[in-house]
Amino acid sequence: MSAGALRLQIGARTIASIPRRLRRIGLSLDEALACSAPALPPLTSGEDGYLVTSLPETAAIDWRGVRFERQRYTRYYVDLVAGEAAWRAGLSGQTRSTLKRKARKLAAESGGTLDVRRYRTPAELGDFHPIARALAEKTYQERLMGAGLPGDASAVQRMIAQAGEDQVRAWLLYVRGEPAAYLWCGADGETLRYDYVGHDPALAALSPGSVLMEAALRDLFADRFVRFDFTEGEGQHKRGMASAGVACHDLLLLRPTLANLAAVSLVGGFDAAMRVAKRAAAAPALQGIAKRVRRA
Repeated sequence: MSAGALRLQIGARTIASIPRRLRRIGLSLDEALACSAPALPPLTSGEDGYLVTSLPETAAIDWRGVRFERQRYTRYYVDLVAGEAAWRAGLSGQTRSTLKRKARKLAAESGGTLDVRRYRTPAELGDFHPIARALAEKTYQERLMGAGLPGDASAVQRMIAQAGEDQVRAWLLYVRGEPAAYLWCGADGETLRYDYVGHDPALAALSPGSVLMEAALRDLFADRFVRFDFTEGEGQHKRGMASAGVACHDLLLLRPTLANLAAVSLVGGFDAAMRVAKRAAAAPALQGIAKRVRRA
């Protein structure tokens, strides 16, 4: 059983939550591509239901309780078997141009070459972690979502053990001799996942995260993996750099109680109101107000 909550969110900011004890069932990219529904293990007496993530839109789950779609997205990935040339040919002209421009700009800040350092063995990951963790503490992923690279001793031990089984690839990008961005990826069979990423916000104008992502993919085309998985959720960088994707959604499957019905009705109504507000905020006269609300 895992603790969970139905969150009322504005962007990445949670303004309220309704606690629920949920069994999380996350599908891997391979499972999503197979378009099959997962088996639901029996709930314990203390569990309120399931959170099923990355369920393909074409897969059906037989559930007679409360069903609520939390989000819909494309799970993007890069086909590494096709090769780097095919991947680059599939990118839009604007994306290729933007990647080149950003790489040149950042290289100019580091004496004319990109300073990318690569890590995969247990000893190398031992060097990587404290540097990347210091970067993670500065990132919005850490401050707003608690989703930066883990720093507790047990997590570090697991990461190093994974590296001992050749299940980790990690990178650091340096600018002017100082760490600027990190990327940590764990393996799921022959697929490598986009697990932890972040950059120094003081260097955001140089786009270190995008530059590091391109450098990492370049390495991976010569590695053992067949796919690079951008995992759940969408983002401009994922859409721009992916070569394919599978349509997915996240489902909440809750016991059919009045409390659960009321909770999903509240969250659904709030989400609908936020969508209306987002469209309204696109009007030039309201953009300034929307920015102030997000910063509040």
